Amino acid sequence: MRIEASEVKEKLYQLLGEMEYDEEKFYVITHKGRAVAILGNYEYVSVPRKIGIAKGKFTVPDDFDTM
Repeated sequence: MRIEASEVKEKLYQLLGEMEYDEEKFYVITHKGRAVAILGNYEYVSVPRKIGIAKGKFTVPDDFDTM
């Protein structure tokens, strides 16, 4: 969910309360319409992505790079 920085300032405690009970909830904080930060559950947002997580789930055709 996108939320303007000025709105975060007004509703910070409410947003923190919501994230406390929904670990997958996060907010993209915007300033003048441009994304500048993420506000989210610490464990959910800070988990590094694992390389190779999609291994074996799809195959790339041999001609994928031909015009």
